[in-house]
Amino acid sequence: MVLSSDNYRGSCVVTCAKMTAVSCQQWGEVAGPARVDLWVLQSSSVRVEVLTLGAIIRSVCCRGRDGRMEDVVLGYEDLEGYASDKRYLGAVVGRVANRIALGRFVVEGREYRLDVNNGPNALHGGLRGFNKAIWLAAAVDGGVQLSLTSPDGDQGYPGEVQVSVSYTLQGETLTAEYQARSTKTTPINLTNHSYFNLAGQGAADIYDHQVSISAPSYLPVDDSSIPTGEIRPVDNTPFDLTKPALIGPRLKELPGPGFDHNFCLSSPGEPWRERHAARVCHSASGRALEVSTSQPGVQFYTANFLDGSITGKGGARYGKHSAFCLETQNWPDAVNQPSFPNCLLRPGEDYQHVTRFTFTTA
Repeated sequence: MVLSSDNYRGSCVVTCAKMTAVSCQQWGEVAGPARVDLWVLQSSSVRVEVLTLGAIIRSVCCRGRDGRMEDVVLGYEDLEGYASDKRYLGAVVGRVANRIALGRFVVEGREYRLDVNNGPNALHGGLRGFNKAIWLAAAVDGGVQLSLTSPDGDQGYPGEVQVSVSYTLQGETLTAEYQARSTKTTPINLTNHSYFNLAGQGAADIYDHQVSISAPSYLPVDDSSIPTGEIRPVDNTPFDLTKPALIGPRLKELPGPGFDHNFCLSSPGEPWRERHAARVCHSASGRALEVSTSQPGVQFYTANFLDGSITGKGGARYGKHSAFCLETQNWPDAVNQPSFPNCLLRPGEDYQHVTRFTFTTA
């Protein structure tokens, strides 16, 4: 049974497959006016809420060692919060996630200029990226598929792009599958920008979380967070997270405000393959998050620019280092760095990547 987000009203149970119940309801309207729906995926151990605005993961509730459910994703109480959000909480970002140096790139001999929205650079698709779009929704087996048409010239990018992301829940694992096709050669790089705190959203910080990332190298960045082009081994640096490390003490070893770096999960030219990316655990609650992906990199970000000005769910004030992001993606600024993995999608080609988030107890 398939229902689009335009042909039902109120609340309904759409499908139940493999012990995952999927339901949907109208959540509100944004300027346009445009309807925004809330989809709920419920398994025996995890509950996920998804919005059609920005393909946002609004919440993930999972059990701790004591059996209690907690929401571990930062977000807002109401639609107005998401409509005005500037920190990409829970959203799918694109057409190109992360930064493009100076908001410029050349494809097939033509220079394209983008809106600059992060210092001198373009970030997460532009001033009105995929995080601000209303996606069309349809039920799929165990989840929801959200789709979007990005027109030729959208935010300065070439080609009309048909994009979809499917969120499916099976047991403890939430899977995000991304697909895209384009009418012209264009850079593309899609990810989800959820902020996690395994102690529960609203907890003060993540200093007592332990992280490991399966990456032998990382990308150093310049003062505007653009990769310098060097692929540096993590050995004997604070970026060596190949073995579990407490985030709090490790942050004190960094020269800047925190982690906001790409960790290289594979090398340029390696074939498409799903691989383990990262594990984060919170010993006090017993919650753990395992991430695997087909993407060549993961941006580990420790919410360095949350400053307490955002009021989130339950009245929580989200401050610096109150969450972490594991943004599985291509390497930043790849369109301007020939030695990085290819980020160009050409007509007739299929863009396809998968990321899995598994919520367990340690």
